[in-house]
Amino acid sequence: MPNVNRKILVISAPSGTGKTTIAEALDKQIKDIELITTFTTRKPRPGEQDSHDYHFVVPIKFKEMIDNNDLAEWAEVYGNYYGTPKKDIISAIKKGKTALLIIDTQGGRSIKKRFPEAVLIGILPPSIKEQERRIRERSGNLSEQEIQRRLEAAKEERKIILSQYDLRFINKNLENTIKNIVMAIRKKFKS
Repeated sequence: MPNVNRKILVISAPSGTGKTTIAEALDKQIKDIELITTFTTRKPRPGEQDSHDYHFVVPIKFKEMIDNNDLAEWAEVYGNYYGTPKKDIISAIKKGKTALLIIDTQGGRSIKKRFPEAVLIGILPPSIKEQERRIRERSGNLSEQEIQRRLEAAKEERKIILSQYDLRFINKNLENTIKNIVMAIRKKFKS
């Protein structure tokens, strides 16, 4: 694959669309990508590991990071804080790697403002019905109110992805979606 050095890729998608699985596949398949781990104040889900899935921190620590300008972007999402460490993005770029961020559309737009060279990749579900099924299946402990809140937020995220993202993909089949994203990145960064 051509060298994609000094770039930032952002993957955003509404809940239940597969963005983390896709990003992890890209990290394995594309040379010189460094997956940037996000900080969050939410509690780990079963099977999640600190410093791999997220950096799990208490709210006071997160607020210190905001005050110290340590985050390239941050937001409150579903009652928890999420943020991308600025130093990790800069470190990846200095090492000649492409920083890969898995963040929501609000964060994606913030990154694009701060780093105009960033390429925003949006992932959409094959249908709203399928997205709801995935959210319900994945989040068995969420209340009906929380599920409806996520579905409502997903409508706004879809609008942003369709109108403001550089590349957009519908995740009907995970393997094909990953293959198509890899091909698009190769084309986008072709020398």
